[in-house]
Amino acid sequence: MEPVKEISGRAYPFGQKNVDTDVIIPSHWLKTITREGLGKGAFETLRQNPDNLFDSDEFKGSPILVAGDNFGCGSSREHAAWALLDMGIHAVIAPSFSDIFSGNAFKNGILTVVLPQEAIDRLVEVAKTDPIDIDLEAQTVTTPFQDRFTFEIDPFRKHCLMHGLDEVGLTLERGDAISGFEAEVRADRPFLAHGVDLAASA
Repeated sequence: MEPVKEISGRAYPFGQKNVDTDVIIPSHWLKTITREGLGKGAFETLRQNPDNLFDSDEFKGSPILVAGDNFGCGSSREHAAWALLDMGIHAVIAPSFSDIFSGNAFKNGILTVVLPQEAIDRLVEVAKTDPIDIDLEAQTVTTPFQDRFTFEIDPFRKHCLMHGLDEVGLTLERGDAISGFEAEVRADRPFLAHGVDLAASA
């Protein structure tokens, strides 16, 4: 997982409320056995309109999505996060998120920023013409017009995102502690290994 520290650029001024995971990625895309290419199916229904926001020359490839309340509701499909990431979105700003979607986004390196509706309304307007900057370390969202919005984030999630740590990365961070524990087991309770070298079989 790539570290997330600062995300800057144009943002999709989406703003719609109650966007469920079937809108983010329709169910027929769930048959794929790979994460790659899911960006083509992201917001497929909306993209049937040739004037849609996501395929416009001005916004296509934007790293930020500004959305409405309850983003990511509906089924728990992790494909929704995969699809957003595949289309280049690394942060979503909204008044609230589905808990399951928020968890899936975090595990895939997507920053979810919760801001009040007044801030969302302002960011939607700014995003129509200008870029937005998200600073995860400072926990701020700023615009070229001196707007500055602060957001809260769980310290554990912040640490993982800033250091690019998924479950495997977190385990490797504890490598010394794990090796130390295995050495203690070999010394104090060798019968548990049944003659198997724990270090060699790890």
